[in-house]
Amino acid sequence: MARVSTALTNFTGGQLSDRMEGRTDFQKYFSGCKTLENFIVQPHGSVTRRPGTTFVSEVKTSSEKTRLIPFEFSTEQSYALEFGNNYIRFYKDNGAVLEANKTITAITKANPGVVTSAAHGFSNGDTVVISGVVGMTQVNGKRFKVAGVATNTFQLQDIDGNNVNTSSYTTYTSGGIANRVYTLTTTYATADLFEIKYAQSADVMYLCHPEYSVKKLSRTGHTSWTLTEVDFTDGPYLDDNITTTTLGMSSHTVGTGRTLTASAITGINNNTGFQSTDVGRLFSFRDGYGEITAITSTTVVTATVLKDMGSSSTTTAWALGAFSDTTGYPSCVTFYEQRLVFAGTTDQPQTLFFSRSGDYENMHENRGGTVAADDAMIYTIASNQVNVIQSLKATRTLIILTSGGEFTLNSDSTGTAVSPTNINIKKQSNYGASSIDALSVGNATLFVQRAKRKLRELAYNFDTDGYVAPDMTILAEDITLNGLDELTYQQEPHSIIWGIRGDGVLVGLTYQRSEQVVAWHQHKLGGSFGATAHGIVESVISISGNSYNRTDEDQIWVIVKRTINGTTRRYIEYFTPFQFDSSLTQFQFVDSALSYSGSATSTLTGLDHLNAATVRIIANGATHPDKTVSSGSITLDRTTTAAKVGLAYTSTLQTMRLDVGSQDGTSQGKTKRIFDVTLRFYETVGAKVGPDLNNLEEIPFRSSAASMDAAVPLFTGDKKIEFRGNFETDGYLFVVQDQALPMTLLSLYPRLITNDG
Repeated sequence: MARVSTALTNFTGGQLSDRMEGRTDFQKYFSGCKTLENFIVQPHGSVTRRPGTTFVSEVKTSSEKTRLIPFEFSTEQSYALEFGNNYIRFYKDNGAVLEANKTITAITKANPGVVTSAAHGFSNGDTVVISGVVGMTQVNGKRFKVAGVATNTFQLQDIDGNNVNTSSYTTYTSGGIANRVYTLTTTYATADLFEIKYAQSADVMYLCHPEYSVKKLSRTGHTSWTLTEVDFTDGPYLDDNITTTTLGMSSHTVGTGRTLTASAITGINNNTGFQSTDVGRLFSFRDGYGEITAITSTTVVTATVLKDMGSSSTTTAWALGAFSDTTGYPSCVTFYEQRLVFAGTTDQPQTLFFSRSGDYENMHENRGGTVAADDAMIYTIASNQVNVIQSLKATRTLIILTSGGEFTLNSDSTGTAVSPTNINIKKQSNYGASSIDALSVGNATLFVQRAKRKLRELAYNFDTDGYVAPDMTILAEDITLNGLDELTYQQEPHSIIWGIRGDGVLVGLTYQRSEQVVAWHQHKLGGSFGATAHGIVESVISISGNSYNRTDEDQIWVIVKRTINGTTRRYIEYFTPFQFDSSLTQFQFVDSALSYSGSATSTLTGLDHLNAATVRIIANGATHPDKTVSSGSITLDRTTTAAKVGLAYTSTLQTMRLDVGSQDGTSQGKTKRIFDVTLRFYETVGAKVGPDLNNLEEIPFRSSAASMDAAVPLFTGDKKIEFRGNFETDGYLFVVQDQALPMTLLSLYPRLITNDG
């Protein structure tokens, strides 16, 4: 028998595919893991527990899928936007944006409870947050639906629309304010939310969807947002009319109520003539343009003239607008070289529409005269098949991702801005992209391939003088087995690409190309949904850090679907900081959590969102027995001045099969036994190690002299543990942390005996 030892010094290979288990000739095998769950690979090579999430709010309607979209003016003005069925809600500084205070002067003890607030201005169905009430403190910090509105009073309902019975509450004494949750009305339906693509410039965001006119979301204040249809100037248009059909105007001057008459339906909407879906559509006529406002027949419409047309006499010099209910609207948008670029309408799926330079909503092309460099442009990708444009990304060139391949667009000379006379477009690869919006990360563009199973990295390669798109999932293809539905990028602190898998698992890719770190890990959030033993993540975004978070970290926000007390709930949550300052009360490793800090207490309230759930507790930095939430509260076994309460999750690392050699070569396939292992930790409290999940040895961190309810100091250093393993051929190592405590694993040093017989 050979007695050998080995060193697993880093985990930068991340989670590897089961198909990699025989590739001991491949260097990443020795830095990879068979399982890496609820651990993050740090660029240095270590793995650390992912932080827990903090509960912010339930979405407006938990029965409907909801999406998050980031809005970032600066690191100090970053918002998470909740897009739901026909509405947007706004979150900043880790909480919801609320309207101005409305003073409360009374709350009745009744079913339902009635709040008195002079001239509150609320409407039935509004959501309000109540705080600062003295006496009837049971209402503080909770969201209610407004019902039974009168000028100075309103009734309380819970978020599901049930009357709130305040009869058993403490009698109202004084004080309190009600704040309406700031909500903006939209026309976006639930089924269409995840097809919205967007591009932002300062306090304006342009929103695109192929079935909705282009919208502009503008912010002029914290509670002052508008969503309007973009009023494009003079275009864009379809190709100029080439038929014999003429149009004539009742008047060519600027004004409303003008009649536009066609000589035939030929050339209009595939020879069907004007349709009801043409209302709102632009058209060009001679030297001017107008907008159709009503349909009389297939050849006669009413219009508003927006620019004098020079003459009202009939002419074949006309064109219809490219964006309309008839033709569809752009599905993609980006900014590129001072132009706003749209692409991918229903009727023109491989056409790009460029605004005038520096004038984002002006689509005027100089069709008949001298072409200027700053004119708007329309460009259609020429190919032997329809390549639907799925995503646009502005890098050193304009990256155009289509269903059939990847293209780049720039000028035909280095250092010159794109203009109508110098557009140069080249196909770079033929993989094809899905409709999921791509990410720009450093000098690369990462996109999900058409079948949603592969993440590719499109980047310029000097050796080939072109772009290449390697598969980032080739070593871990099972990590995206259920397909990817959404992506976001967290630049700080660890450069991680986050994605949502089809089964609601959150996956991460630690991405540091310069350091050869491309490491996948997967994350199952605490709680459950139906028979699924984890929360279902449905949307994820990253926003810049701020003074309420950490200015040196980007903050990850998620929407998680769970079954809570038998009911489907969708919660908005954000990940707590990925780095903490060695404080025993600062860290948080529970999900959908709330924190308490104050005078000593054994009763924690405000946990209504986790009613009937079993929660994990850290009290004054120490573990505490789990409790079940009842009526929004739990009673602790001891008092605490600082606590974190939420849903538990387990972090699991499983190594690949050890290959440490033997007297006659490899140890693969040979009987072996690990008899001890040394684990090198950094700022860790609590861990288990073993050959499988049923035979784990708990590693001691607490001194026998220490009080059992006191926090254990964070440990950095080595722990040597005797191993429970028997003789077998696999040689796996499992490292697990199932307590709500920090753990960072730097390296592993197992020792084993290998049988060469």
